[in-house]
Amino acid sequence: MLNEIFPPAIDEYASFYADYVQRAGRRPDFYLALSDQIEEIHAALDPLSDAQARFKPAPEEWSIKEVMGHINDVERVFSYRLLCISRGDATPLPGFEQEDYVRAAGFDRYALSELIREFELLRQANRIAIQHMSEEAVERRGTASGFAVSARALIYMIVGHVDHHMASLHEKYLPNT
Repeated sequence: MLNEIFPPAIDEYASFYADYVQRAGRRPDFYLALSDQIEEIHAALDPLSDAQARFKPAPEEWSIKEVMGHINDVERVFSYRLLCISRGDATPLPGFEQEDYVRAAGFDRYALSELIREFELLRQANRIAIQHMSEEAVERRGTASGFAVSARALIYMIVGHVDHHMASLHEKYLPNT
């Protein structure tokens, strides 16, 4: 079991993931962030009704439920990539089109509480898996979306992706609900 996961070097991820890695790196306790984000999502979104969670800041934007559904989709995609790469699977992993995924899912039909619970379960499973990875597993590299990526970078991206969307929710969505 790892005591600490150091931030990835810039050659461990594609440049378009830099924001996620940097956001995760600003967390004072990285392991704690894996659990804290569950509570942060609960604190921000539990007070909302399902009607409030369908709010969109603009017609072309996602609703709060769609943002939460997207967070869950990416938690799954990144964790699958992490599983494959940390286990030494050299198979190049495909990208995905987030707009298509959100559109196909129909997240506005879900109860907000279900989307939050889904995140909680996904994250708990990921936290357990990450805590039990060896240093060797975290160092492994593979290919996802046509770019080299390390297991370590994926762990940081998992945390940073949630931080990115939570910042967006607080800035553009929650003041208006």
